Amino acid sequence: MLLQGIFPPITTPFYPEGNVYHKKLEHNVEHYSKTPVAGIVVLGSTGEAILLSDLERRDVLQTAREAASPNKVLIAGTGVESADGTLQLTEYAAKLGYDVAMVRTPHYYKQQMKPANILAFYRFVADRSPLPVIIYNFPQATGYDIPAEVVIELADHPNLIGIKESSGDVEKVRHMVEGTCHIKRSATVTETFDAVTPRMLKVAEENGRGGELVTIAAPARSSAEARHSGSNPSSAAVSVIGGLKTRQKEVGFQVLVGAAQKLEPSLQVGAVGAILAFADPAPTACYEIYAAWKEGDSELARLKQQRIVKAAQRVVGELGITGVKYAMDFNGYFGGPVRLPLLPVTAELKQEIEQLMADMRN
Repeated sequence: MLLQGIFPPITTPFYPEGNVYHKKLEHNVEHYSKTPVAGIVVLGSTGEAILLSDLERRDVLQTAREAASPNKVLIAGTGVESADGTLQLTEYAAKLGYDVAMVRTPHYYKQQMKPANILAFYRFVADRSPLPVIIYNFPQATGYDIPAEVVIELADHPNLIGIKESSGDVEKVRHMVEGTCHIKRSATVTETFDAVTPRMLKVAEENGRGGELVTIAAPARSSAEARHSGSNPSSAAVSVIGGLKTRQKEVGFQVLVGAAQKLEPSLQVGAVGAILAFADPAPTACYEIYAAWKEGDSELARLKQQRIVKAAQRVVGELGITGVKYAMDFNGYFGGPVRLPLLPVTAELKQEIEQLMADMRN
């Protein structure tokens, strides 16, 4: 499955008294579905997943799934501390129609999280998961940093298709990309090389009359698009399902990053996209960096990167979820309250966030 592009790991809205605000969740998902992001991540760290009950997690997954546009890749955060618990939530996400499971590294028993433990955990989940799995590494929150060598070893598993690497370590990204370059897989994509998932194919089948295999000339593409597509730019077999035309594209083990302030340098060393909390309040600003890089305009990508560095570092890296939620409120989404033990931003911090986000209005 193709995972290229920008993915916001959406927040979970709450009423002031603390219950999940499902109508605002629907509103945010519908809003993101109209932006150029490649997909949406539900129940990531920014979604305060660790502060939700199991029932609330399942309800949030269902609400987001029902509100999402069918052409956006849906990634469910299903990682909990136990392999069995992770698998149960992954199976539920699959029943709802999610496309990918994002599984964070177990970390509570840090001293016991040796390479053998991590290898066994991810292989257990990947062997049994009905969804393709991406590893989620966020050492700033978990206190555990999965070694690049372990990721490289896991990458050979056919159901482990990538990693969200949130450490902000560009050299680690380079190491993982180089260490997994031997992996070659086939992913279904559209004529213009956007992601296609089984859920999207099902919708196309329901809207059409099935599919047929034809051969057509590929659409004209820029040199940068041809370079990144990994396939013949002149012609390809195209499967027509309903009104959806698809083809195959070669992909490797896909490294996505989680630090918006390091997006452009990470793309330059081989990352294929990003899952960015800063994309919650500013999806277009993040997408513009990716789009410029995709088109081969390195100078524009660097300029777009410089534009967001200070805001991303302060709002996400330092203020965290409370800063992200207020930036969303300021920029046309619903951020709203956080759950204890998190606390809302002060009036002084609100003013600072407004200044940082002033030229990134949606």
